[in-house]
Amino acid sequence: MSFASETKNELARIEPEKKCCMLSEIAAYIRTAGSMGIVGFGKFTITLTTDNAAVARHYKKLIKTYFDIETELEITEGGSVGRNRKEKKYNYIITINPENNSEAILRECGILMIKEGHNYFSDGIYSGLVRAKCDKRAYLRGTFLGAGTMSNPDKAYHLEFVMNSEVMANDLKKLINSFADLSCKVVQRGKKYIVYMKKADYISDTLALMGASSQVLTLEDIRIKKEMVSSARRAMNCDSANLDRAIDASMRQVEAIRTIAEMKGLKWLDPKLSEVATLRLEHPEASIAALGEMLDPPLKKSGINNRLRKIEDIAARLNAGDVS
Repeated sequence: MSFASETKNELARIEPEKKCCMLSEIAAYIRTAGSMGIVGFGKFTITLTTDNAAVARHYKKLIKTYFDIETELEITEGGSVGRNRKEKKYNYIITINPENNSEAILRECGILMIKEGHNYFSDGIYSGLVRAKCDKRAYLRGTFLGAGTMSNPDKAYHLEFVMNSEVMANDLKKLINSFADLSCKVVQRGKKYIVYMKKADYISDTLALMGASSQVLTLEDIRIKKEMVSSARRAMNCDSANLDRAIDASMRQVEAIRTIAEMKGLKWLDPKLSEVATLRLEHPEASIAALGEMLDPPLKKSGINNRLRKIEDIAARLNAGDVS
């Protein structure tokens, strides 16, 4: 099961206690997962479609609790899924008919409005539903259950809401950005408008706001593991780079010492420089610290580095003919 499906299953187990939260969540779900049809004489039918059984059960129960109506639930086969196309996929369709006050439900949800004596379907989020913070959280939850998805955080951090209109997308962006330390963006994809976020912190906070506490813990666990792997990789890369630099320096030093040996002989050098030069030729793989430990008395890294720099300088001058 995908991370998004597991998140929806967890959110579908949340039962709002306050009536205002119930209405906000139902309104968000109808807005994002519903379609409205006219069945004659100005009557409306509401159809809610999902491929998640837990979500279907949740809204059938929530609509019953708030509006005290029984809705129809139809299950249809939606094709095959899975790697071998053997797993059956089903669509769960909730229908609210005119006899179950579908028109009143649309009006209370801020979807069906009236102007100059004529009905029309509004767009965007009805402000009366999201005045309190708890209502905003409920509306966000309903929107995710209706039109949300997210990538498996093992692969990428990406959460998005697929909206049918630019107005709705911008209203949702405004709602999300009204929470402290949250930010999202809107992009058009074909005829859809996508409200999305890619920062792990934002996604984790959004899941927490919606009430998916178990999924937050799973996400944070994945983040910690990924950061540990990333830190280990950076350390390995750093060690590798340091090793490469040390090898390059050693090769340079050995070449300089051989130049001096061929042109003047190592005994021509100052005794302290000659001692270090001899050690480097005998131990080209040794680190600067290890070379220092071989001397008697031992010498610090800075002292060894200073002597090797002098040796390289002398070799360069010999090559340039500046030393007789």
